[in-house]
Amino acid sequence: MGYLLGASLLVAAAVSLQLGVLKLPLGALLQNPVMWEIRLPRIASALLVGAALGISGAVMQCVLRNPLASPFTLGISSGAAFGAAVAIVFFGAGQLNRTGLTGVIIDNPYSISAFAFLFALGAVLVILALVKLRQITPTAMILAGVAISSFFQAATMLIQLFAEDVKVAAVVFWTFGDVGRTNWGEIVIMSVAFSMVFLHFFRRRWELNVMLGGDETAKSLGVEPSRFRLEVMILGSLLTALSVSFSGIIGFVGLIAPHAVRLMIGADHRYLIPYSALIGALVLLLSDTVGRIAISPAMIPVGIVTAFLGVPIFLYLLIRSGSYASDVT
Repeated sequence: MGYLLGASLLVAAAVSLQLGVLKLPLGALLQNPVMWEIRLPRIASALLVGAALGISGAVMQCVLRNPLASPFTLGISSGAAFGAAVAIVFFGAGQLNRTGLTGVIIDNPYSISAFAFLFALGAVLVILALVKLRQITPTAMILAGVAISSFFQAATMLIQLFAEDVKVAAVVFWTFGDVGRTNWGEIVIMSVAFSMVFLHFFRRRWELNVMLGGDETAKSLGVEPSRFRLEVMILGSLLTALSVSFSGIIGFVGLIAPHAVRLMIGADHRYLIPYSALIGALVLLLSDTVGRIAISPAMIPVGIVTAFLGVPIFLYLLIRSGSYASDVT
């Protein structure tokens, strides 16, 4: 399966390279600045963000024992987006680009990442507090995520109400979700962070498998569930915050990818972690390609495409949550 997914990614990347307003053979395209400055960074960003969201969803579903958990459904993405909006509006980290190819110019991506992570972590702490204090059901956890997401969306709109028009436009454009606004420097940052977190999760794959049996089973096997859950959620939030800070809100990839893997090979994290990354990368790359060619020369932001794809899948999983819970636990 790994070879098939790897080959699919290579084919999808090659096809995406050749699709766009500029129509050139691949050989000629390799010598054109469009590939090196626009298309390759876009593809690399889609692969990294998709992979990051895929593994974040996989580990969150495991430690929370909730088949519907993901950075988007738990409100973590909305919290990160609110942090990005704070950085843009109050600290001048971004502005609307009136002449360039991308809609937003990022003056200080590090401050956006820091604020995005801070508020994403706030959403995580609320979820963990509910798990610790009230032992809420998986369905109630998703409802809590909806409430958290609504709170951060309202807070973002309140900021926009009093912000300058240009900054409001920048924040609105930011929330669409677009992998085409990243540059090579930001891709390097995401690559380093993703590699470190991925290797950490893969190294802890045994503990993740143990957590599937519940807290008592984990304790009996030497794993401290509360500490491990906090560790996993913080690292998952870091990946989510980086994804949002550089690419905006992209929903449902972290929900779709782990479920696709479980349907094919089960819930063993030796395979679930790398395959969720591969499928997340493939889903986001294909979604971005569809968004670029659907109404060419105009482009549909990838966050809109993944929403159209993810909403029906989420509703289906919500209906089937009882049976799917057994797949996660």
